[in-house]
Parts: sequence; C-alpha cells; structure tokens
Amino acid sequence: MAELRPYPFAALVHRMFRELRERDAIFDLPRRKFFVGDVKHDYSVSFHGQRASSALGPAAGPQSQLAQNIVLSWLAGGRIMELKTVQILDELEIPRPCIDMQTVGFNVEWSQELKLAQSLEEYVKASMLIEMLVASGELGLVDGFDDVIYDMSVGYDLAGIRSEPVQTFVRGMLDASTLIERLRGEIPDEHAKLRELDYRTRLSDTLTLSTFHGCPPDEIERIIEFLQDEVDLHCIVKLNPTLLGPVDGRRLLTETLGYADLRIPDTAYEKDTKWEQAVAFIERLGKRAADRGRGFGIKLTNTQIVENHRDFFPAKEKEMYLSGRPLHVLAMELVRRFRRQFGGSLPISFSAGIERANFPDAVAIGLTPVTVCSDLLKPGGYGRASTYFAELKKRMDKVGAADVDTFILRAYDGQAAAALDALDGLDAERAAACRAALGDKGSDLRAAAGDDFARWVDATKVRNTEVYVDGATADSRYHHSKNEKPPKKIGSHLELFDCITCDKCIPVCPNDANFALMLSPREINAPRVVKQGSAFSVVSQRTIKLTQKHQIANFADFCNECGNCDIFCPEDGGPYIEKPRFFGTRSDFELFTERDGFYVERAGSGEAHVLGRFDGKGYRLELAGARARYSGEGFAVSLDMENPAGSIEGEASVEVDLAYMHIMCWMVEALLGGEVSYIAGVA
Repeated sequence: MAELRPYPFAALVHRMFRELRERDAIFDLPRRKFFVGDVKHDYSVSFHGQRASSALGPAAGPQSQLAQNIVLSWLAGGRIMELKTVQILDELEIPRPCIDMQTVGFNVEWSQELKLAQSLEEYVKASMLIEMLVASGELGLVDGFDDVIYDMSVGYDLAGIRSEPVQTFVRGMLDASTLIERLRGEIPDEHAKLRELDYRTRLSDTLTLSTFHGCPPDEIERIIEFLQDEVDLHCIVKLNPTLLGPVDGRRLLTETLGYADLRIPDTAYEKDTKWEQAVAFIERLGKRAADRGRGFGIKLTNTQIVENHRDFFPAKEKEMYLSGRPLHVLAMELVRRFRRQFGGSLPISFSAGIERANFPDAVAIGLTPVTVCSDLLKPGGYGRASTYFAELKKRMDKVGAADVDTFILRAYDGQAAAALDALDGLDAERAAACRAALGDKGSDLRAAAGDDFARWVDATKVRNTEVYVDGATADSRYHHSKNEKPPKKIGSHLELFDCITCDKCIPVCPNDANFALMLSPREINAPRVVKQGSAFSVVSQRTIKLTQKHQIANFADFCNECGNCDIFCPEDGGPYIEKPRFFGTRSDFELFTERDGFYVERAGSGEAHVLGRFDGKGYRLELAGARARYSGEGFAVSLDMENPAGSIEGEASVEVDLAYMHIMCWMVEALLGGEVSYIAGVA
C-alpha cells in the first residue's frame, strides 16, 4: 500500500505552467472549469475582518491536503481555504479504503496523512503557486478576485495543540519566511522571474479548532483561551451535529429524512458537548475575543457518527462518519438554532452537503465560509465548484443583486422588509427609505440604510435562515428515497490496459493521482522464449492489444487508496488497483511490494531504466536506443527491440515472457516521450 508523498516544488512549478501552455489545463483541470471572477458581480465576503474574494472554499479534508489540491480548489473559485486538520499524532494508519460515496457519503479518515512539517510545506507551496498564477496574468482573473485566506485547522486536545511540534507548525503559518526563501531557490531557471515575487509570509492568523467527537466542553474552552491569549489568533470552533440531541437528531435523520438504516450510537451523544454547554462557552469566548480585538465564531458541522452497517470499509471499523445531503439538513437545523439564540451577528462557517443547488442559499443566509468536500468527490471533481457561481449569479441577477450583502437582503421575498421591524432604534423615515429601495431593483440598499445597513443584513440572515431550513428539510432531494441508488456498474472487470475510457476516475481523485496515459492503439505478438543449449527458441506467444484512445494510469505518490475512483468507475476492480501504477522513487517501488506497478527513470541521453512488477514478480528493463537489457527472476538477457526473439542472448533458467518487456518499453514511451505528467517530472 502506498503512502502520500509530497511532490518536488520545482517539478510542480514546471508542470503547472507547462500544462497550462500545452494543454490549457492545470493539474488535469481544463481551463473551461476555472472560475476567475465576474466583472458584474462582487462575490467577496469578510472573514475575521479580512476580505476574501468569495465565500467558497474546500473543507478541511481531501481537497486541502496536498499543494496541487489547494491550487485546484482555488482554480475552481475557492477563496477561503480551510486547510486539512493537523494534530500531534502525524503517523496515523488510516483504514483503506476510507471514502464511500456510493450513495450519500461516508468516511473513516479524519486527519492529515503527512508529517506536520510536510503539511506546513504543502500549504506554503500552494500559496506560492497561487501567487505565481496571479502574477503570471495568464488566467484572466477579474480585478479583486485574487484575495485568498488560508485558515488553519488543528485538533484535537489541549495537550496536543500546546505541544512543540504543533506550535512549530502554527509559528510556520504565522511566519513562513524561512521556508519561502528555501522554496524560492528551488524555482526552476525557466521561471527565474518568479523568484523575485514578494511572496506572502504570514499565511494565516485564523484557525478553526476541530474538536472532533467526545472533546469535553471545558477542554474546548481552554483550547480557545490558549489560542487567543498565547498565539493571538482569530478562532472558529467546529461543532458536532450531536448538539441536536438524541431525540431531535435521530428523528430528523431517520423519520423526517427516511434514513432508517443509519443508527447514531448512544455514545455519540453521551460523550459530546450538550446544547446548553455550547451556548455558554460561545457566549464567554465571543466576549473574550471582542475584548482582545479578535474574531470568534463557530463552524457547523463535523461529520455525524453512525454505526458501520456496510461492507465497503474494513470490518474492524465499527463506526463511520456521515456526510453529504442528510448531514446538510442536520447542520442547517443547527444553523437555525444558533441564529435564534445569537442572531445574525455570530459568524458561522459551514460544511455539510454543499452543492450547486444550495450554494446560493448558504450565501443568502450569511454563512462564511461555505466549504465543500463530498460534492467534489463526485464525477467532475473540482470542476463542479465552478458551476456554483453560475447558480449564484443566476439567483443574484433574478433579484437584482450585484454583491453578497445586497443578495442577502433580496434573496427571499419579504424577509428584508420584515427584518426592519426587528431593528431597535431604527427611525421611521429610514425604515421607509429601506422599504422603498427594496421595491426598486436598481436602488442602493446601503445608501438607504446608512449606518444601519450591517444590522439590517444581520437581522435578515435570521429570517432567511428560517425560510431556507424549512424548505430544505421538506425538499425530497435530501431524503433517502432520492439518494439510495449507487453509481451503475456494467459487469466487466478492469484490466491493466483498456477499459471503457469514460475518464471518470481522473477528476474524482482529490489528489490528482489518476491520469491519462497517452499510448496510441496498437497490437503486438509477444513471444515466450526458453534457452536450449546456447540458443533461445520461441515456445509460445500471446497478443497484447491496446484499442482505446488512451489508457488510465495512477501515480502512487498521490494515491492514498481512498477508494473513491472505484466507487464511480463503471467497471469492477478499482482503477487505483488494476491500472498501471507508477512510483516516484525506486525506494517506494521496492517498499510497497504488495502492489504491482512501475518505476521509470532517465539514465542519460536516449537511455531509460524501468522497474516493473507483474503478479508480484519483479522485472528490470534498461533501454539504450534500440538495445535493451531485460532481467528478472531466473534470467538476464540482452536483445534488439526491433527483433527481440531473433537477437536475444544471455542467461535464462526459466521461460522468458517478452510481453512484460514490451509493456515496460511502452511505459517509457508514454512517460518520457514529451507528454505532461507527474512521473516525467521526477524520472
């Protein structure tokens, strides 16, 4: 089994700009899927007093772990990056597979898979790559659509967060200058001008605390106090859907939404923070933050623990974490309860079942940021996010709104007018001006409300939330009956080469591990030979045929075997298991012997070495022009590639299958022949 391996920074820079130039894409995301802003609409929001060009971003999860993931999230329009949660335990053994999107969304992974120092470097690399893209001018970004916020996410207890390794990570995010200078020197000569950029060194002073399940409320409070007092950070507390309580939580999930097969264990409610406890510490921590001039808010929600009743995850996993559409309704019900308790001024970050259809509503009820994970794991991947803005634009245009605050006021008919009645001290003349402005799509609502504008927006958020949550709870799209069918399978099993080439497996990989292997259709008769005396003779042959326009391959360094590509592949077997797997280093190829695959390296001008493993057996091919040395268990031969069977010589105590040699030669052709790929960057 492979483990995630960060990619060399110089190779990332080279790959990013070369792919943009030659394929009009970045990290396999085509330009048509980028979102670069809209001159007629201002999607910007404020997060802890800082401007972000949009409310959208990846949740702390698979879309925000590696540098290329974060860049892809940014290309699709994300401008508040909730970076993957880090913790003191940075050598976790994550169950495989760990993501199940067959119906609504389940997972058993919950923290970073990299070492703390590696996570910091990936986040800094991502920030620098994004600044390079902005400075290049090659994306056509709309003015003002380049303001991005990186939000740290840490967990899971005070001892771990106070530890020197985690605090070293936090200090690195507060001041990344040393790491930036090192990476600056790694920028390849072809992009030497990029070394001169004034890269952002303070990556983040905002942090979302992931308490996960079972963290005591007093511990949550002490963690935030430490982060406020000792580290001086703006803070968000991520809360759990168990705040609904066992009666309301189970009724909403199983009765209202119809997910009768999902059982929330009693322990989930017994261990977690209760509603009254959360309200109390939010009040205290909000006041502390205000006294210190720092931001404070909450995030809704973590995933929901349910019993593992499926057969996708390893049997030892007794519990799994629910996400997607049913969690959306649970989390939105909590948004409503917090709005009723605290009004619209409490900052609420959101992550639960966000998708194109409901993104505008999340914006309309004032959630910031609106983060997404599960939907980007579906076919289309990161490219799905760019469509959210098309939906938001349509909704904004319908009500005559050109910015987010105006959209909040106009999104739901009658709510902003009714909200005026909740504004204490609003004089009648100003209230009348606001009502008149609402009736005219071309009117400036800010000018009409004057100093009361922010209060008006906050009051409207509360009313909008009531309207939206009622509608979402009743909407059949979130109910079990609409989400019980898994993706279709066609009954065939994947093989090393050729499939239906639907290419779904490429964008559904959050790490961009799956890619198109450019090999033209071909057919060869590959002989099997044996040595008899001093000569070799052909004893049999088999035909190897490639019929598709290209092949599918997997880069092991980026593949954590989450299983998501298996879910959406119409054929059985899993692309990450069956398709050609390439390792970035010889040592990894030799370490992960339980997986077949290849390691390809350049060995000089016109020369290449290939290590291959087929059915657990290892082979080596050394190419120098038309000559080749081919070896494996029981044989070591040399031959002319243009006439293999007729030119073979050397030693062999076993039958030599030349089919594997041809396949390994094709790998060199595909990866080192000029195509854009990650393997070419490290070979």
